[in-house]
Amino acid sequence: MLTRSGRLAVRYSRAVLVGFLLLLLGLGAYGAGAQDDLDLSRWSSPGTESVRAADVLREDFRTGNPNLALLVTARDGDVDSPRTERAARALVAEVEGLPLVTDVTSYWDADSPALRGKDGRRALVLARLEGSATDTRDELATLSPRLTRTTADLDVRVGGQEEISRQVGEEARADFLRAEAFALPAVLLLLVLVYRRTVAALLTVAVGLFSVVGTLAGLRALAQFTEVSTFAANLALVLGLGLGVDYSLFVISRYREERAAGRPQRDAVLGATTAAGRTVVFSGVTVAVSLCALLVFPFFFLSSFAYAGVLVVLAAVAGAVLFLPAALARWGHRVERPAAPASGLWHRTALAAMRRPLPAGAAVLALLLLAASPLLGLRFGLPDERTLPEGTSSRTTSEIVHREFAAEPTDTVQVVLDRPADTRAYAAGLSRVPGVFQVDAPDGTYRDGRRTAPPGQDRLTAPDGRVRLAVVPTQQAMRGDVPALVERVRDTPAPAGALVGGYPGETTDFRSTLLDRLPLALGLVLAATYVILFLMTGSLLLPLKATVLNLLSLSVMFGCLVWVFQDGNLSGLLGFTPTGSIEPSIPVLMFCVAYGLSMDYEVFLLARIKEEHDRTGDTERAVGEGIRRSAPLITAAAGILALSFLSYATGGVVFLKELGVGTALTILVDATLIRVVLLPVTMRLAGRANWWAPRPLRRLRIREADGPAEVLRREYV
Repeated sequence: MLTRSGRLAVRYSRAVLVGFLLLLLGLGAYGAGAQDDLDLSRWSSPGTESVRAADVLREDFRTGNPNLALLVTARDGDVDSPRTERAARALVAEVEGLPLVTDVTSYWDADSPALRGKDGRRALVLARLEGSATDTRDELATLSPRLTRTTADLDVRVGGQEEISRQVGEEARADFLRAEAFALPAVLLLLVLVYRRTVAALLTVAVGLFSVVGTLAGLRALAQFTEVSTFAANLALVLGLGLGVDYSLFVISRYREERAAGRPQRDAVLGATTAAGRTVVFSGVTVAVSLCALLVFPFFFLSSFAYAGVLVVLAAVAGAVLFLPAALARWGHRVERPAAPASGLWHRTALAAMRRPLPAGAAVLALLLLAASPLLGLRFGLPDERTLPEGTSSRTTSEIVHREFAAEPTDTVQVVLDRPADTRAYAAGLSRVPGVFQVDAPDGTYRDGRRTAPPGQDRLTAPDGRVRLAVVPTQQAMRGDVPALVERVRDTPAPAGALVGGYPGETTDFRSTLLDRLPLALGLVLAATYVILFLMTGSLLLPLKATVLNLLSLSVMFGCLVWVFQDGNLSGLLGFTPTGSIEPSIPVLMFCVAYGLSMDYEVFLLARIKEEHDRTGDTERAVGEGIRRSAPLITAAAGILALSFLSYATGGVVFLKELGVGTALTILVDATLIRVVLLPVTMRLAGRANWWAPRPLRRLRIREADGPAEVLRREYV
């Protein structure tokens, strides 16, 4: 297939190049509007108890999580003064008339101590915006500036979970544009330094750009049929640019080798397409399969990254095996350079490691295990306003509430009973649960097991007589183990069947579902990549060693994640606020992305080693020659890809910082210490066992239909 596609690309090079240019322009024009069609998500897991509770609250009680908070500061210093109360009630009336608002609760209506600051200067107005995450946040883009005000009586700030999430989305879009403006020129400059030929660098950037715009266009098309997260565009940029560079480097470098061996330009293009193209296809399948494991999670936030991964691979592979052969057939003479030197740093390092495999392997292994050791202290937690940079308005509002209010009413745990019942004993019991500030029940407010006030909220009873209870947590509880608080509420005996939800319940169920399905996702990634490597190499041992080495490099990434982002080391340099825990969906995403990219380099290196071993039958010579020819390219590709990911280190969203820094570190460690020291060492120690497989399984290996030399011979015939 690759031979035929290469032959057609060479024969009709002008038509291929014109078609590629038109397609690039068309995809770019369509993909430019992708961000407007992509969606934002909430922390909910379909089918869980908290989602069922949210459905009941919306349909039967006409309420739900209070996702918009207005922090009201009395200009005269007293929220109970007549002047402040009049102005506050006017504000409440205004909020009740806003689009999408279905429920409003304020301190001046509920007279709840949970809605009043400790010093009496500030109070809260809580509202419920009904609609999808995208709809409510689009509306907030208009409402937030409108509601933020300072008058003679009040100072009003906007906060709440929906406003925080909206500003996270805005920061992510800004990070995307900032990364794009930085990454493209930086990558082009590095490619010029690597190739020493401007045309080669421009062709490589063209493939990377095609991968990015093709993926954005594909995501926009998918968004017409299913939900696609706006964060997928961020992955499309770095992964599309990175894989486009990787694949182009190997095709162009193989073309240079063929030319240096004395083959005519046309024959060199066909030889490079056949040899390097096969490796590119295997690599692309590996990356796509790794990211497809995200589809096992029932969250479109993660599924969107799987869509992006598949689209990136398709576009990058197409650019490398269709566009590049046509371009090289036209302009190949302008990318050529003299043959590479017979040796180099990585080649010498690998040979030295193979001469003394045990000391070299032990030293590198000890270093990597030391770097990975912080992983033992990994703690999963839930996201909060510290995801945003300091000074962001919604973060500042939340910090004031945390500091000056005893309770966290925006994070109320909602309890819905399935039939009418007397809730007095139940409410008293819930109010005694550690971490609960108060419980609002139909017959009154409860604190520490006692009824302290008459009913302060409406909509606690549905038309059919069923009731709900609002369990308001303390500030300390929301900064601590939130899932433990939710479980304590769920374990409290109820007078009827109870559904426990609210924002704490939704985030707890999200984390539980994620962790429950994590073993399946990991198993699919490991099994699928093992099979792919076996089909490429025909060996049982090589895929196993590749898996172990990849897991070792990923453990370094997670060690970095804990040491930097959980514990806060380098937080000043990177500009973020540590929370003492890691939100669990980000490590899952990072595992799939980094594992696929690490295996990407494994495929490149093993393919060249296997080619040399098939030719010579000498394992040590094959390893040395494979590293001599591949390691410099892998290092250059890894450096450029790491730079692309690091472009998010200067962004405002902590999630993207984690993805950028952690993945960049993994790529660099994998391309140097793993591939140049540990891989040669393990192959030296295994010897002939590297290539063993039972005879029936050997036939399953996918071999080239023809080697490069046979392809050229048949061309002449």
